[in-house]
Amino acid sequence: MPSLSASAVDLYTRLLREERALAAEIEENLEPRLKAANATFGGRVLCPFAMPQFVSREDYDHVRRAARGIYGATLKAWKALGPGLHDLVGLSDAEREMVALDPGVGSPSPLSRLDSFLTPDSYAFVELNAETPAGLGYANVLSDVFMDLGVMRELRKSFVIHRPDPCRKLLETLIACYRQAGGSKAKPVIAIVDYDEVPTRAEHHILRHLFEAAGASAIVCDPRRMTFEGGALRHEDVVVDIVYKRLLVNELLERAGEVGALLDAARARACVFVNPFGCKPIHKKAIFAILTDDLRQHLFDDAERAAIAETVPWTRVVREGKTTCEGGEIDLVKFMRDPDRRAELVLKPNDEYGGKGVFLGFESTQAQWDAAIAAALSSNYVVQRKVAIGRQSFPLASPGLPSKDFVVDLDPYLFFGEVEGFLTRLSGSSLANVTSGGGQVPAFVVEGRT
Repeated sequence: MPSLSASAVDLYTRLLREERALAAEIEENLEPRLKAANATFGGRVLCPFAMPQFVSREDYDHVRRAARGIYGATLKAWKALGPGLHDLVGLSDAEREMVALDPGVGSPSPLSRLDSFLTPDSYAFVELNAETPAGLGYANVLSDVFMDLGVMRELRKSFVIHRPDPCRKLLETLIACYRQAGGSKAKPVIAIVDYDEVPTRAEHHILRHLFEAAGASAIVCDPRRMTFEGGALRHEDVVVDIVYKRLLVNELLERAGEVGALLDAARARACVFVNPFGCKPIHKKAIFAILTDDLRQHLFDDAERAAIAETVPWTRVVREGKTTCEGGEIDLVKFMRDPDRRAELVLKPNDEYGGKGVFLGFESTQAQWDAAIAAALSSNYVVQRKVAIGRQSFPLASPGLPSKDFVVDLDPYLFFGEVEGFLTRLSGSSLANVTSGGGQVPAFVVEGRT
């Protein structure tokens, strides 16, 4: 028996093959509709694909349980290790100063995203984006556009399709953090804060529109044009109550002299920051080295250990010395240099995004891999076991709707540890992210046949 998601894919693609008008609507109208909805990244249309991702209800519930376990284990490590975690994951002195700022919020990462790959049999989480996960606004408008397509209307005659709503959960989370921090305004002002020149600026305005449509007050602003006077953070005379921080701590620190007002407001607790700066230790890719460390398993309960074993690949901070792997002790650098191991390992910067600085052992010669190890030892890197990456066929939104196989990145959004929706990225390369040239599609949950 094919799964519900596979059955939905089969019907969707058959409808496009057999109903010329349904295919023509996508060929002629999908790109203009996406542009009109601001679904662009750096000026290009974000979704050059003609089909969404379908996830069965069973698989969605499975992802939710696993993600809940990983998030719970991460918070336990954060609480149990305290400041010692800062050393283990490699925080800089400047980052430690930011982390020390008291946010007045109960969680270090109320909003997070587990980045994963679909494997031939299931999925694997490869990192936790605990600082400023993007893509929620894009996911919303992509869902809007696709749900309005004729082929989706036909599909809903045979299947119950559930549309997750991460943007609603985002707004609820921002307001919940404001209340936790003692905020009492009935309609606090939310500032979506990032630099004007970032390629995701279109998404910030999508979110502003969605927040306003839900009855909230929201603005989009550049931190370089904010002021802090009289105990209040302002943008163009508008007092800000909630900073929805869409730029990384490192990006703030790089321009500390230009964003002094924002930093002063954080130090004075003049408004609530989401995510708070305390997210930094668990945002580091080295947090998965903590979760997969044999010596830390006592911190977690049975469900959390099971989730880690099932979905998190073995990860270690790159350094000289001994560690454990597959139940035994190894010399880490010698293990990494072993030609028989190269194809199963990946090297990643401890704190980067967009595929920057990633070395894939299975795509490297031995000389290239040895050079990558040397670079990693002189920097701040983690090594991770490669996951078996599966590929799926998706039709392209171009004449004839030709199909092509893609790597699928299925990344659940978490709100205080509970999953609502996905960022779903497709790529022709092993690095499935939009920054490195991939694209995004909406994800729908297939509940069952009507």
